[in-house]
Amino acid sequence: MSLAAFPGLILYFLAILGASAAVTLLLLRRFRIIDLPNERSSHSTPTPRGGGLGIVIGFFLALLSIHLFGGNVLAAPLTTLHFAGFLLAALLIAGVSLHDDMAGQGYASKLLVQLIAVAMVMACGSLIEARQIPWLPDWLAWLRWPITLLWLIGLTNAYNFMDGLDGMAGGTAVVVAACFALICWQQGLPFLALAALAICAGSCGFLLFNWPPARIFMGDVGSTFLGFSFAAFALLAAGNAAPRLLLVMPLLLLHYIFDTVFTFCRRLLAGEKLTQAHRGHLYQLLNRSGLSHRSVSLLYAGLALAQGLAALWFSNATDDHARLWIFLPFLLGYTLLAFRITHQARRNGLI
Repeated sequence: MSLAAFPGLILYFLAILGASAAVTLLLLRRFRIIDLPNERSSHSTPTPRGGGLGIVIGFFLALLSIHLFGGNVLAAPLTTLHFAGFLLAALLIAGVSLHDDMAGQGYASKLLVQLIAVAMVMACGSLIEARQIPWLPDWLAWLRWPITLLWLIGLTNAYNFMDGLDGMAGGTAVVVAACFALICWQQGLPFLALAALAICAGSCGFLLFNWPPARIFMGDVGSTFLGFSFAAFALLAAGNAAPRLLLVMPLLLLHYIFDTVFTFCRRLLAGEKLTQAHRGHLYQLLNRSGLSHRSVSLLYAGLALAQGLAALWFSNATDDHARLWIFLPFLLGYTLLAFRITHQARRNGLI
């Protein structure tokens, strides 16, 4: 990255941050969608939600600015079928999630729309390839279809599940998007770097009003959009002559993925009704055990930063099989931490 590009990048970042903050403030003061506390909530008073719309609008304004001022080379990916499919699918997911924030609807209908959006992305050519997964033999290449489906649907909903504390989802999005932007720039993918930087800036604008104590919540419109966008970014990066980047996003969000999978398995083994609202995620147990919203959000943002540093090394390593070992220390650490948290939660009668 040349020094001459920094003033433009700073202006770009601040403009998106300002747009996101302005939309969030407008939602807070004029178009309030109230989140009433329920059995899954970590808040006790009615609070506006839907602030994630600022992130969505900031992102699309960023793409518009790239189209208008980025030049033919930088704006070229906007015209590709892969990215067009992602944009339409992201709009669809954001739209149905905003409707859910406003009116509420069954989970089955939201999942159906998500499946349609994912099918749209896959039909436009964004698909995990066998060569992008070092341990997948050629005769199992057909698994790329269900793996792609699981990745897109899974991360979309995992990010939604992890949006339960003030500053949690927004703080993590800032760190993950910033790290991914840096990696994409290093790997010669400036358009994706700017797209990720837009997510980072938009999340910063929203976080001004969501950092503990939150004045407004992200809502499904923000959390599902972020999860889906991060999942799609991995496919888009891997499809741009950089197949090793496919596993960068799973590494950047490993703590979110682990928390979601661990909680699902724990509840399944405990015989709990999986469709019932709960507060049994690891981050929720930490909060219910006495840690503040701020402390837990900072912890998860710190873990994202540690994973970001590992992802920087991962993206530049040359040995495909050796790179996979970077996941092991994180997985071991999270496993030990998870059993410690759940053991303490059982002693306290929280689960």
